[in-house]
Amino acid sequence: MGKNKKSIVKEYIKAIFIAIVIALFIRTFFVQAFKIPSGSMIPTLQIGDWLLVNKFIYGIKIPLIRKTLIPVKNPQRGDIAVFIYPMDRSKDFIKRVIGVGGDIIEIKNKKIYINGSLYDDHHGIHTDSLILPRSLQPRDNFGPVKVPEGHIFAMGDNRDNSYDGRFWGFVDLKDVVGKAFIIYWSWNGEKHNVRWNRLAKILH
Repeated sequence: MGKNKKSIVKEYIKAIFIAIVIALFIRTFFVQAFKIPSGSMIPTLQIGDWLLVNKFIYGIKIPLIRKTLIPVKNPQRGDIAVFIYPMDRSKDFIKRVIGVGGDIIEIKNKKIYINGSLYDDHHGIHTDSLILPRSLQPRDNFGPVKVPEGHIFAMGDNRDNSYDGRFWGFVDLKDVVGKAFIIYWSWNGEKHNVRWNRLAKILH
């Protein structure tokens, strides 16, 4: 191989290496893509939606130890947050933030109360008219519980079909990965087609 060809190959390798480093840096600290595998956030999120998650908005964290280097702000009620699932740290979950540190959460017959006031639950849907008693499970009647400081309480928008904080508790702020902000791709696995109307949809 000639000297010029070797130089060209080295330049390509260098460019690819730099591109990979930049991509990993962006994925680690700023933006990451996630796919929705379940229906717990229906109708906001559909199975097969691909999202971009803003990781910077809740602060820059050191990978693995999850220590915050640069704090920005904490999750707010209503945010769609991605976090490390407390019961299995190999998994990421996505739910809506319902309560923040210091909030007292109570659910009475499917209605959410925060600090004694009825929560304006305009994101949540109910598909089951049956109201389950607290003695059976916490889906429809839960609490009151106080969200510990430095934690959030999260629920799926598909209230009757979501395995969330009602069942496994709170999420430590250090385990919050980021805030979902846009759908960039959506594939309907049942009909095998693209949901064009969902592309570039901003999430609220």
